[in-house]
This record gives sequence, C-alpha cells and structure tokens, in this order.
Amino acid sequence: MASPTIIPGIPSLKDYVGVPLGPGAWVTVTQQQIDAFADATGDNQWIHVDVERAKRESPFERPIAHGYLTMSLAPALLPSLIHVEEVGTIVNYGIDKMRLPAPIPAGGRVRLSAEINDVRDMPSGAARVRIGLRFEIEGGAKPACTANAIFVYLPEGVRY
Repeated sequence: MASPTIIPGIPSLKDYVGVPLGPGAWVTVTQQQIDAFADATGDNQWIHVDVERAKRESPFERPIAHGYLTMSLAPALLPSLIHVEEVGTIVNYGIDKMRLPAPIPAGGRVRLSAEINDVRDMPSGAARVRIGLRFEIEGGAKPACTANAIFVYLPEGVRY
C-alpha cells in the first residue's frame, strides 16, 4: 500500500485539485460488521442479516452490506490516501451525489480511491473541500459507491 499524499497545509489544497489519491489497500467487509451496522441503525432487512434466507432468496446469493455502511468506511479509509498538515479539525459538511451501483457481498473486499474536486476558501484560513470518492469492489465491474464528500478543514486554533 502506498503512503498517503501529504499536503503541506490548507492553503496548498488547491494545488492538488484533480490529483488522483490512492487506491488504498483492500479491506474485507465482514458479516459481523454488517450485523453491527444493522444493530446500530435499526436496518435489519433480511438481505443484510439473514444469511440463510439471503442464500436462498437474494439475487446476490449471500448477504450484502448496507449502502450507508459502505459510505461509512470513508472516515477510516480516507486518511490512508490523504493527510493535510497543520489542520486542527476536519468537519464533515455533507455528501453530494452518492450512488450505489453495486452491492458489497458479505466477505467481499473494497478499496477507496479519491480525488479533490474543488476547494473553496473560508474565513480564518479554513477551506471547504469536495472530494470525489470511489469504492471499488475486488473483481467487480462496477464500484460499490461513488460520492462527493464535503469536508471543512480548519487550521489549528480556529473554531467552526
């Protein structure tokens, strides 16, 4: 696995617009993660948590990860792709254009690629950054998820 792209501070983010980040390492999405996500969110649909029924009735022939579980992997995987120095806080501002073209089967592996799409300056040296995310499924023809995540990067000592 490659090291993350190191960006030497918030003012330098604009220099990295359009630069590919990743892909990161493959990670396995386990049935235990799917079950824990179902418990945490209350989304206990059988296609996610009932292994035997999914084998019998699902078109995927086994349980699949929740789409929001896939997206929730971003905070864990993105730091392996990008590190911005001299940042005090990173705030999740939202998600635009999230799509789920293909499900991740339980036991399947995914990896994240990203690209900074846009950087907007904010007061006090902060920046609003739109990062395109792509979760690739090992052996899959389509990605599991594509989305534009928006983060606000705040310098050390600056409050949101």
